[in-house]
Amino acid sequence: MPSVMWFRRDLRVLDHPALNAAIEAAFQDGDGQVVALFNIDAKVFDAAGTPLQAYQNASLKSLNESLNGNLLIRYGNPKEVLLEVVKASNAKSVHISEDFEPYGRLRDVEVEKELAKINVTLVRTGSPYAVAPFRVTKDDGTPYRVFTPFYRTWLKHGWRKPAEKFKKTPPWFMPLPSEDLPKVNSEIEIPKAGEKNALDLLDKFLKTAINGYGENRNRPDLNGTSKLSIPLRFGEIHPRTILIELNDTKDHDTFRKEICWREFYAEVLATAPDSETKSLDQKWELMGWDQEKDFAERLKKWQEGKTGFPIVDAGMRQLKQTGWMHNRVRMIVASFLVKDLHIHWRHGADWFMKHLLDGDIASNSHGWQWTAGCGTDASPYYRIFNPMMQAEKFDPNAEYVHKFIPELKHLAGINAHTPWDQPDGYINDYPQRMVDHSEEREETLRRYKASKGEKVIKEKFSQ
Repeated sequence: MPSVMWFRRDLRVLDHPALNAAIEAAFQDGDGQVVALFNIDAKVFDAAGTPLQAYQNASLKSLNESLNGNLLIRYGNPKEVLLEVVKASNAKSVHISEDFEPYGRLRDVEVEKELAKINVTLVRTGSPYAVAPFRVTKDDGTPYRVFTPFYRTWLKHGWRKPAEKFKKTPPWFMPLPSEDLPKVNSEIEIPKAGEKNALDLLDKFLKTAINGYGENRNRPDLNGTSKLSIPLRFGEIHPRTILIELNDTKDHDTFRKEICWREFYAEVLATAPDSETKSLDQKWELMGWDQEKDFAERLKKWQEGKTGFPIVDAGMRQLKQTGWMHNRVRMIVASFLVKDLHIHWRHGADWFMKHLLDGDIASNSHGWQWTAGCGTDASPYYRIFNPMMQAEKFDPNAEYVHKFIPELKHLAGINAHTPWDQPDGYINDYPQRMVDHSEEREETLRRYKASKGEKVIKEKFSQ
């Protein structure tokens, strides 16, 4: 009997336990026929921004090539699509990489129930993570909410070696006509997609930017990051494939921690599904958020990169122009929205998910909550990023700012970070500052004090 491999966020053929399981099942039960399926689910697709939609199309085209043109594309409700494909192929099992996001978990349970009615099994093998959620816990079985102890236990738990490529190439089976991919008009140039590109990126990173990664990863003006967040988001590469290449040196360990942050946030979301849209620390909601008449206008200025703070605006323009933003800058722009404009983190998280090519629900929601101070981080609320200090430290020659803000190219080096202090700072119509950072910092602390009823210690408030 044939089996069905239902691809989702695992658009590759290597290091793929679920695909291996599907092939093995097909050869055990028959002649090895496997249906390679991707379902265009409107609930997921329509909620994504056009950059992410366009990249998914490119990644699916690459996967289809790896499968010799045998990827079956079908539109519709997952329950209906899976039943249709199973009946048409006479398959007895459907194989998936387990999904731990809130919608995905509920979807898979519903699909499993429908398949069971016709004696078809939904088989979960592997996940998008080196260590799946619910496996790294405290001694009492409860989930971690602080990264460092999670990281130590995650290392101790360890992970399997990458799965071997299937030994037998199955006779791929297309029981129904494959539908065309959706037409998407992306406003940005979509980077090269697919498994081969992901492996090439890893190879290049290990030969270049991994050296000095501990320091350079915070520099948006340098090419100091792996660029693997997008392939990881789409499962074009598995984290095990990356981890097995890392050694025990400091730079490699720093990068290993970045992989672990992704797994930590997946754990938090899986064990607290409401945290996709709700603050883990609900007391934080008592802060009070600006919703006055000019709220939409102020939010729009932030979205468009017109706040008047160069490092913030450079990041927001990078996002809109490329579908990606440097991680250090993500923290800076997030802090500015929440702490300087006093706008709830959900507005920022929603904007990021509409524009980020690497938009991951767990990492996005909890990255925002980390900066806002209402999530997993053990530090108090008062993490307030000073955009000028951050810019001078991590973009010392203003090369990053110059790249995305041409209005400030006439200001040499560090001067570009403070156009208000330059006599010719605004000759090219760069916008004036929306707010005074020092004043808004004090306002944030005032609100925090009022909501907590605690004394405010003013040391170490700014980072």
